[in-house]
Amino acid sequence: MTSPRPPLSGLYLILDPSINPARDLLAVLRESAACGVRLFQYRNKQASMGEAYEEGVRLREAARQAQACFIVNDRCDLALALEADGVHLGQEDLALLDARALLGPDRLIGISTHNPEQVRTAAGEGADYLGFGPIFATSSKPDHEPVVGVEGLKAIRPLTPLPIFAIGGIQPSTYGAILSAGANGAAVMSALLNAPDIGRAIETFMQAAAQAGGPTPR
Repeated sequence: MTSPRPPLSGLYLILDPSINPARDLLAVLRESAACGVRLFQYRNKQASMGEAYEEGVRLREAARQAQACFIVNDRCDLALALEADGVHLGQEDLALLDARALLGPDRLIGISTHNPEQVRTAAGEGADYLGFGPIFATSSKPDHEPVVGVEGLKAIRPLTPLPIFAIGGIQPSTYGAILSAGANGAAVMSALLNAPDIGRAIETFMQAAAQAGGPTPR
């Protein structure tokens, strides 16, 4: 059973244990949700299916209690097992139309895109939202696609009305610029998972959003 769906805007926190192994993801989710974050993605490429399921169950329940949206990275089978709100797919993952056939019409499907052609294809095939980037270079994913920059984001914004989350090296200091360029929000990992004070980091993002006149994480 999926959760009530929050707006697809603001901060979208990717919970990846490889970013900061010392940090407890469940505590991160709860603290972030208490500060207003309502979009979470569980990403664990090292765990076995059993390990990912055990961790995912705890995260899924905490997200449900917070009335937050809980997305699983890559794996439709895990998303179904966890009764997640949807799945986020990369360009090398299961095709969007096949994922839709598995997940049904009600679960969200997000697609990572890196250029105008991929944006058009994902929108045409019925994606619910897009990730677009990397906007800036990022150490969170060393093998990332070529950096597109804020100008690349501006260029693809007219191609689709779908919600777009900028990804790749987003910090509070650059959040306002990506909102002004047309993003509905930002998918972040290191900016929160490595922050000494998560609540303070979220507050700084919110202040940047307010100054840009864009959607805040709440």
